Amino acid sequence: MVITRSASAESGTRLGRLAAATTPGAFVVLWSSAFIAGVIGLDAAPPLLLTLCRFALAGVLLAVVALAVRAPWPKGRALGHVVVAGLLLQAVQFGAFYTAMSLGVTGAMAALVQGLHPVLTAILAVPLLGERVSSRQWAGFVLGALGVVLAVAEKLSSAGPALLLCVGGLLGLSLGTLYQKRFCADMDLRSGQAVQLLASVPVIGVLALTVESPHVSAWGPFTAAVLWLALVNSIGAFSLLYLMLRRSQASRASSLFFLTPSVTAVMAWVILDQPLSPLVVLGLVVSGSGVALATRPRSAGSAVPARA
Repeated sequence: MVITRSASAESGTRLGRLAAATTPGAFVVLWSSAFIAGVIGLDAAPPLLLTLCRFALAGVLLAVVALAVRAPWPKGRALGHVVVAGLLLQAVQFGAFYTAMSLGVTGAMAALVQGLHPVLTAILAVPLLGERVSSRQWAGFVLGALGVVLAVAEKLSSAGPALLLCVGGLLGLSLGTLYQKRFCADMDLRSGQAVQLLASVPVIGVLALTVESPHVSAWGPFTAAVLWLALVNSIGAFSLLYLMLRRSQASRASSLFFLTPSVTAVMAWVILDQPLSPLVVLGLVVSGSGVALATRPRSAGSAVPARA
């Protein structure tokens, strides 16, 4: 019996290590795919309508799952924190990014702005969360940012005023990440995400009715895009993000966003037949090196404590 329990515990430890090792790569791929699905969906419907349907479908599905398994729901002050984090991470971020993409900003350009999320998060995490960023991490951030710029350098000249919307989306992502880390670290991933998504539905719904004319020109691509964005991104990618925020510093987890512009460009090359330039490949290598440097665990002797 002792041997059986020991073998079971060892097997569980191995599975846990495997999950921890594969989570970052899976997150980058799933998150980057949102820009590809967004391009497809925006060819068939206005941005806020696409965002509204994404939030509504994902929120209802997560609510049903949470009710079925009797997951705990946030209450009182915790509920307010979950709602605020959700509005920043969901409504502000995606409402701004998808509207910018509908105005001519390419998916790669939107990913570029979003790829600067680790730098902004690291800067804000020091005063807001009390995190300490080492010189090695800052070096990784610089490398990552350089790789991001290289990946989409050829498209910078095509950016217009809509780029300001991307900046708004970036602020929503970074502030929402820090708020989530500080106030919502213990929320149940099923019920908590359901609240965040459903709280964003009326906000995006009102905007969709007032600033655009909701319509769907091609139901097939629109349906496919909504399903992918709701299931793979709103549920899958965000669950992985929240898990990583629980396990590590916000700045460390956010460094993975350095990879999304290059990975998005590769996906656009494969799926949308958009050209893949040598600069994109170079950017992928440089940003990958930055992520490796910024996320490498400290040695036991050099660990610096961080306030939770």
